[in-house]
Amino acid sequence: MDSETVMAAEIKSEAPVCADVRVDTIRKHVEDLVAIPYRAAGSPNGTRGAHYNRDALIAAGVRDAAVQSLPAIVSFPEHADLRVESPQARAIQATTLGHSLQTAVGGLRGDLVYVGPGGFDDYAGKDVRGKIILTELSYAPGRHEKQRIAALKGAIGAVMMNWGPADNEALPYGSVKPAWGNPTPDTIRTQMPTLPCVGISRAAGLQLKAQCEQGTVQVWFHTHVENGWRDVEITVGRLSPAASSPEADDFLLVGGHQDGWFGEAATDNAAGNACMVELARAFHGYRDRLRRGITFGLWTAHETGTMAGSTWFCDQNWDHLRAHCVAYLQIDQPGCIGTTQWSTKSNSELRAFHTAIEQRMLDKPLKWKPSTKTGDASFFGIGIPMFAAEGAYTDAELKATANASYGWWHHTLDNRIDKLDWTLMGEHIRLYAAYIWELCTAPVLPFRFVPVAALLHERLSALGAAGAGVGVDALATMAQDLIREAQRLDDVAQREAARFSKKQGSDSAALRLNRCLKRLSRLLVPLQSTACGVYEQDPYGFTPQSTVIPCLYDVPRLAATAEGEERWLLETQLRRARNRVADGLHDAQDLIRDTLHDLQ
Repeated sequence: MDSETVMAAEIKSEAPVCADVRVDTIRKHVEDLVAIPYRAAGSPNGTRGAHYNRDALIAAGVRDAAVQSLPAIVSFPEHADLRVESPQARAIQATTLGHSLQTAVGGLRGDLVYVGPGGFDDYAGKDVRGKIILTELSYAPGRHEKQRIAALKGAIGAVMMNWGPADNEALPYGSVKPAWGNPTPDTIRTQMPTLPCVGISRAAGLQLKAQCEQGTVQVWFHTHVENGWRDVEITVGRLSPAASSPEADDFLLVGGHQDGWFGEAATDNAAGNACMVELARAFHGYRDRLRRGITFGLWTAHETGTMAGSTWFCDQNWDHLRAHCVAYLQIDQPGCIGTTQWSTKSNSELRAFHTAIEQRMLDKPLKWKPSTKTGDASFFGIGIPMFAAEGAYTDAELKATANASYGWWHHTLDNRIDKLDWTLMGEHIRLYAAYIWELCTAPVLPFRFVPVAALLHERLSALGAAGAGVGVDALATMAQDLIREAQRLDDVAQREAARFSKKQGSDSAALRLNRCLKRLSRLLVPLQSTACGVYEQDPYGFTPQSTVIPCLYDVPRLAATAEGEERWLLETQLRRARNRVADGLHDAQDLIRDTLHDLQ
């Protein structure tokens, strides 16, 4: 063996660390956190929660843990006054949604129009100008986008009914602020809420829906809310590997929000915080075996600041994240009662890695979807691949509960500790430990880029004919070329990983490969997952985010747009988006070719 080849230590199984994680410790942390109710960003209890998590991380062995303060626009909503004025007068219990506009002293009055989930297509044949909409409170699209679309359609207010079974009386909490993170001078004008919005129970909402189907319904409501800048806190802890590790500066980011709505907010997200603290404790005992470190980020202003904490962390630590963060694991709402399946959302380069672990450790149906910009997905622009995994309900259960993917109690006072299943929590924490172990010990990162290139090719092929006028048709060929180059890279990466398993791996080769794999994500994640590109943040629930390559979302509209100003404007936008995609595809191929040349 020549002097440039470094004999790698045998990679240990994740079994020991998976055996070391303790559900009873997680439960104790959850009990402590839910004893701090309404951990809202910018509130005294939000501060208490942040300091509790810092102290817990330190006690777990993470000495480099601290609370960091930042300013954020947050919201403190209260109750809402709502009544039906015709055809029959009655009062309905309601809440004001976060960042809702405050109604005038006399309240807001208007005819009510039911618009289903509240997406663009749901307005077909409906005129809501000067009216109040009634919409389902689901994530298709999210509340923030429902509000934005309603305003674009000319509505003057919104009533959002909770999900869950038809008899669910729980009142929902939630924010309607589209701007992701703190707004800029531009987005404070274009992406902040413009409508007063209230939430009602599902039972009350279905009654209103039935009345709307029978004839004209007039409602009146009055909101009560305080919106503004407050100091808020995130908690960050860093667990470092041995200084002698060849990738000691690199790390996996493990994050989840620590702020919560009224009440215990047990599943959302006291349970996720407790899991992170327990993972920190367990991995502290194995830190000398890690090739890469772990950074734990407990974000704030998730609920009422639309991810202000994680976005601030991204902006403030851009250089370090860009150079050294290999991936982002989000832990939010683990261990929910009644879930019988496992659901993972990930950027495609991670799918093979986490699916292999899930198939090995679980005996239940697996679901997968591409990552979209929900939760604290604040790192797509920088190009960090992310994944989030938790228990899931069956399709039949979701249909019966109006798509209550996080349980009917989500964002309500009923989100108490009894909504956690501790057997399922054990399953969750072992899976999380296995994910982290592989990402922090594998000499060659377990990323695969053929699935990414194939996903891009599929989308570009579908858009080609409609986008021929702006050159989109040529992109599918570029993506096909990327598939071939990605296959070469994936093959080399797999071979080098196999050499390490035989104690024959080369650290210099692994370092060169890992640099390429990280850089490919920096190029391709923004294409897969953002409309606005690298340096800005798409609004929460932004409709183009429902598709791969969001910047090309409007291509199908081009073919249906007549010649004239509207078409010319759209052509300019889409030609620039097309060029952005072309550059990304070319740069990715060049990077792969250069890397493989260096490894010859």
